[in-house]
Amino acid sequence: MTDLNKPLPAHLQQEFEQLIRQRFDGQAQAFSSALSVPPLSDAPREEASDWEFHLKPREIKEYLDRYVIRQNEAKKTLAIALCDHYNQVSWRGPGEDEDYQKQNILLLGPTGVGKTYLIRKMAGLIGVPFVKADATKFSETGYVGAKVEDLLCDLVLQAKGDLGRAACGIVYLDEADKLARRSRDGGKDVNTQGVQFGLLRLLEETDIDLRSVTEFHPQLAPVLDLYRGQSGRLTLNTKHILFILSGAFHGLEEIIYRRLHAGAIGFTHHQNERPTDQEILNHATAADFISYGLEPEFIGRLPVRVACHPLNEADYFQILTASEGSVLKQYQRSFAVYDIDLSFTNGALRMLAAQAAAAGTGARALLSLCERALRPFKFDLPSTPLHELKVTEELLRDPDLYLLKILQAHGLQPSKS
Repeated sequence: MTDLNKPLPAHLQQEFEQLIRQRFDGQAQAFSSALSVPPLSDAPREEASDWEFHLKPREIKEYLDRYVIRQNEAKKTLAIALCDHYNQVSWRGPGEDEDYQKQNILLLGPTGVGKTYLIRKMAGLIGVPFVKADATKFSETGYVGAKVEDLLCDLVLQAKGDLGRAACGIVYLDEADKLARRSRDGGKDVNTQGVQFGLLRLLEETDIDLRSVTEFHPQLAPVLDLYRGQSGRLTLNTKHILFILSGAFHGLEEIIYRRLHAGAIGFTHHQNERPTDQEILNHATAADFISYGLEPEFIGRLPVRVACHPLNEADYFQILTASEGSVLKQYQRSFAVYDIDLSFTNGALRMLAAQAAAAGTGARALLSLCERALRPFKFDLPSTPLHELKVTEELLRDPDLYLLKILQAHGLQPSKS
């Protein structure tokens, strides 16, 4: 059998790169990665059935609790769906696999509440390949944007060419609400509608010809076939690939509220009291998503739906102090490289939490706030004999002035810049 791990000859790769530069006016960077695609395993698709899954929903949620604050209902729903799916993949009774219908997932909620982090940690826990992409990069034809089939190519890359592992991976598509955008005349955006229909095949079961998405130019495919000694098709079946879509779905609350109000269904004791967006999203139905602009066939293939909810100041404080993935650990490691012990006062942590809540961009704001406050210290302190930095409220209010004070207190001067 041909050695699929054998790299392309240097002269052939050089010719390919030169051809791409000429063809695309020097914009070869976006295509050159295709030259380093790991060789596809020729293992049969059934190899995925040898994979075993032993986790229970409670175990998955307890693991997620260590990293993601709140979102309890989302964590429970994800844990159950994950167990249902991978128990089916790893254990199949006679004839049962034929009738299996995937429990693809739709996550609702604003940016920065932990949706991506949840999925990434789950995939890491169970040890399957994981791919994340934004729905906005895809187009119906793939001529302008990417093709939806590229997701599977990325999954094979993450599986290091092992089709058996890729066949039971997780694909996470963010900003799925953008697929429901309307055109200016009030009709449906033809392109986003086409992407939805393109995803339908992947969400259920289909065989995707990987050669069409791994080769960056069709004319070069025969050359690679000849070199690799491969003829025929390399396919990946999507039946056991779990698809998880997410989006903020701004405006969906109004659609749900109008439906509930028209039906005289109330959330509170007072009919005229408007429920919170958090309460409303819990009652989203397929009809609401169709009204929002998703195709009935598309939303029908996302049977598991759950909402993540906005974070408040107390939640941000918990993220900083209780999450094992706290951004503070990242900065402590950055300073520890220079033998500097970084610590935070309780007042500083509460101040960061308040600022993050005011920013309104979710947990990502914590990283921006820490970076802005600590950047002067990351530049100057490694070149000084100082081995300790305590972040206080005073430091957060004026980092440059605080840096000048501590340097002068030790007879040092800041760098000239």
